[in-house]
Amino acid sequence: MSKPNDQNGRTDADKQNENSPQPRHQRTDIVHTGLDPFDHYGFINPPSYRGSTVLFPTVEALQARTQPYLYGRRGTPTVRALEAAIAKLEGAARSFVTSSGLAAINLTMFALLKQGDHILIIDNAYQPTRAFADGVLAKFGIEISYFDPLVGSGIAQLLKPNTKVIFTEAPGSQTFEMPDIGAISAVAQANNIWHVMDNTWASPLYFKPFNHGVDISIQAATKYIVGHSDAMLGAVSVSDQAVDELVKAVDVIGFNPGSEETYLGLRGIKTIDVRLARHWQSGVEMALWLEQRPEIERVLHPALPSHPGHHIWKRDFLGASGLFAVILKPCSKAAVAAMLDHLELFGMGYSWGGFESLVIPFDPRPYRTATTWPAQGQALRFHIGLEDVEDLKTDLEAGFRRLASTPANLIG
Repeated sequence: MSKPNDQNGRTDADKQNENSPQPRHQRTDIVHTGLDPFDHYGFINPPSYRGSTVLFPTVEALQARTQPYLYGRRGTPTVRALEAAIAKLEGAARSFVTSSGLAAINLTMFALLKQGDHILIIDNAYQPTRAFADGVLAKFGIEISYFDPLVGSGIAQLLKPNTKVIFTEAPGSQTFEMPDIGAISAVAQANNIWHVMDNTWASPLYFKPFNHGVDISIQAATKYIVGHSDAMLGAVSVSDQAVDELVKAVDVIGFNPGSEETYLGLRGIKTIDVRLARHWQSGVEMALWLEQRPEIERVLHPALPSHPGHHIWKRDFLGASGLFAVILKPCSKAAVAAMLDHLELFGMGYSWGGFESLVIPFDPRPYRTATTWPAQGQALRFHIGLEDVEDLKTDLEAGFRRLASTPANLIG
């Protein structure tokens, strides 16, 4: 009879590695964590378990509730395998998989906050994070304040007696300010406040939140963990201190993922190391190329020396992803549309992290309250996929020609 994973989602191979005097390298962990082939007749990947009902052999077993799996909403062997893999990469005590990145954010907020509490949210947060806070948390009597991403240890001046959570994102997924996560964590720890971080941009590979004092790390696993633009998935990874809070919330809220999506996440995470290395390399190359273009006012990429937060990225991060933004020199909206509408390799869509390159225009001014967005030119967010960068440059060069030749273009 096959032996199920334990309650923390660890396989026998994981537990043997934990007891080994020689820790494995991260690249090896990515490939092997969460797998136990001989529990599945030698097949390398665990099957996609589909099910709601879990049977018990006796009344005693039913009432004891000690089986590893009790009901489909509370997890399956496939879910536990993915959670084990993410927890290993994050350096977390435990991870929980949800139906989307936004579900992961909402689950965490519900787990940590109650009526009368106060939360501080970074001003460059993912826009749906703000929408959930303003539209749902506020309705339940939770006080919300937004803060400058560059506040650092000065966040201590923003604390209130009822502050329970500080929520950060590093860098912001549109405007790319780079907060000092360690400095904010130090203030949170000194005041017994939860520090929650959205770590989707760097993924579990290129930033280790728990090494910088974060209590809970959130991933939109839809992005680089899935990696193929074909599934919605989220993950919440927690420190030892936060396990109980999340276990209780997971049990009663039910943001569980679908079986196929979980399987795709488990498949995608096995190649995240090689994919992210390409996204990083190509993203930096494209960002440097764009920085030299006459149409570009500024490139917002933390891995570039020109970025104001580059020193923090260089100190704390292990790599970069393919996501960054640029500010165009003043031009008309018609010119931007002419540039983007006929691109052949850059799609336009509200996501990123897949194999394909993307671009969207954006204006963050309507959803900034603690800071003012100073850029005068229009902003574009790029995700650099796995295509050859020379082909991507050729595509954008044609786009820039269309931009320059559009009537009412204001570029000098």
